Amino acid sequence: MTQSPDDEGTPGGQRPPRPERSQRWSDLDRPPLNAAGLRRGLVRAGGLWRQVDVVQRTGSTNSDLVARTAAGKAEEGTVLVAEEQTAARGRLDRHWTAPARSGLSFSVLLRPTEVPVARWGWLTLLTGVAVATGLSRTAGVDTALKWPNDLLVTVGGEERKAGGILAELAGADGVVIGVGINVSLRADELPVPTAGSLALAGAVNTDRDPLLRGVLRSLEEWYGRWRAAGGDPAVSGLQETYAAGCATLGRTVRAELPGGRALVGEAVAVDGDGRLVLATEAGVQEPVGAGDIVHVRPVEGG
Repeated sequence: MTQSPDDEGTPGGQRPPRPERSQRWSDLDRPPLNAAGLRRGLVRAGGLWRQVDVVQRTGSTNSDLVARTAAGKAEEGTVLVAEEQTAARGRLDRHWTAPARSGLSFSVLLRPTEVPVARWGWLTLLTGVAVATGLSRTAGVDTALKWPNDLLVTVGGEERKAGGILAELAGADGVVIGVGINVSLRADELPVPTAGSLALAGAVNTDRDPLLRGVLRSLEEWYGRWRAAGGDPAVSGLQETYAAGCATLGRTVRAELPGGRALVGEAVAVDGDGRLVLATEAGVQEPVGAGDIVHVRPVEGG
């Protein structure tokens, strides 16, 4: 997933069409997803995933699935995957684009009705944990989490963003979660050097079918655990696991807030509400929520 220049610490921007190798069916290194195989591997009696649809091209899987939910045409466990997105969005409506079939772009519908709405904010962090776990198992790549919604890989000893997560309310009791992951994006396709992909991080597997199955099975596992605990991040083990994989913790960061206000401090914890806790020079610990920030950037030397 390649994001726009104003995204927090991430690559981006539109690129002109590449020559022949980037055309939809010309790149043999990027075969299409096997929709029937994905359904066989994911949809089962008693499981979370009820429907898996793959479309060749759309504006945004999140927008499509939110609209489908509003029309009463989607049940919990619906998965919508796109081989190419033309109007995909990140947090704060930032836009991103990537070559067709170079990554995984999908959205899922969840209805966590057993969980208090106040805890639904954990779904973005839960998805990050699930994606990192799934990719570790299937791609052999360690994926770190940048609070609140970025996926980082290491390329040439440097952390680079290789994906992101976006959660949106869908109706009175639904949440659509979108995930974008750069899988086979090549160095000459990166809009800026700080972008990354699984391939550039040395993944042992860049076959998108098993990668998607692995990520969705991991998401089903973590979602079931969290839901069974009533959304309690401590009881479900989510809070501890997220903190263990969060690259933001232990670093001095600058949180840019709406209205031009900024807060600088060491990121010391993720609290029970999923907020990042900063220990400031004033000696206070101040939590910031994902909905309250514009950017979180590391401070040089911090």
